[in-house]
Amino acid sequence: MAETVGSIIDKISIIELKIFHMSEQTQRQDASSAHIKESLGKIKIMEIQKKDLACELSLLMKNLAAGKAKLKLYRQFKMYNDPKYRVRAGKKR
Repeated sequence: MAETVGSIIDKISIIELKIFHMSEQTQRQDASSAHIKESLGKIKIMEIQKKDLACELSLLMKNLAAGKAKLKLYRQFKMYNDPKYRVRAGKKR
């Protein structure tokens, strides 16, 4: 499973922000009817995506609670701030 609880919640949060700002577009006084129609269409799609993600999150939580799924911890191994991995110009390895 590549998705984590946090990554799904992050995606839901981003979609919520997009829906909010796209809704503002439908309220603009200077917006054409075509622009408003296009914005409403995008909102409809994002609402479906949000619902899909919410269902995925719910299923993941149920599976975690039932012991059917386990979360994996992926550690990051960064090299750029560790002097052991830096090679200085002109220095032999």
